[in-house]
Amino acid sequence: MATVSQWIEGARLRTFPNAIAPVLVGGGAAIGIDGFDPLLAVLALVVAMLLIIGVNFANDYSDGVRGTDDDRVGPFRLTGSGAARPAAVRAAAWTCFGLAAVAGLAVVVLSGHWWMLAVGALCIAGGWFYTGGRKPYGYAGLGEIAVFVFFGLVAVLGTVYVQADTITGFSIGAAVAIGSISSAVLVANNLRDIPSDRVSGKRTLAVLLGDRDTRTLYVALALIPFLITVLIGVRNSWALLGFLALPLLIVPLRAVLGGAQGRKLIPAVRDTGFAMLAWAAITAVALAIG
Repeated sequence: MATVSQWIEGARLRTFPNAIAPVLVGGGAAIGIDGFDPLLAVLALVVAMLLIIGVNFANDYSDGVRGTDDDRVGPFRLTGSGAARPAAVRAAAWTCFGLAAVAGLAVVVLSGHWWMLAVGALCIAGGWFYTGGRKPYGYAGLGEIAVFVFFGLVAVLGTVYVQADTITGFSIGAAVAIGSISSAVLVANNLRDIPSDRVSGKRTLAVLLGDRDTRTLYVALALIPFLITVLIGVRNSWALLGFLALPLLIVPLRAVLGGAQGRKLIPAVRDTGFAMLAWAAITAVALAIG
């Protein structure tokens, strides 16, 4: 039986910025067009948090039963370590997905956008089949694309739309920015795991690209939000404060460009998430007041 602390570690708290950041910036965009609804914003955050915890448990289960985590250099995993029964981890994943569906249904009922039920179902399916099922798309180099879509475009624009009944150019830019840096978090994670993933047959984008090109991709994705900052700043000068988040990327960029491998890349994953959260918070304020 896994301990409470092990279950908390298995939920992977370091990934939470990927769920919080898009709702923050989406909420800021909604405020900027006088469409903010506190209840819907909180429910959107609940949905995002439950989905990412569900995804983390689903990945833990699927990778564990496939043997992908047998020689793991990354954070603790419940299934791979043998701390929890696979069935228990799978049940935890689907419990989170189920709760996310309930919260999402509340969003749909309150906003009246019933077609978004299909979007929610697609999000849950995307979370499970990332590493689950017979042909998981995460094993075919499509993980970063899924993160860009679900934790970037869908999360940011969905947060704005259910509150304000519309989306703006600013919110589209913010969605691209969050999707890009959120994908950078996964790229750093998969860069760390290239050796073990090759052995286990997990063909992530990092495995397909190789070490050097994966590092180049990380840099490009991590810096895209600051290009978006410049573009938004042309019409909203407050958005230029987003550059205050850039120093948080110095350490992870140095690690990736310096050739760090294995466990030395774990802080890069964490710090990229913190930079994303900081950028989202600052930009949310800029969109709200600008």
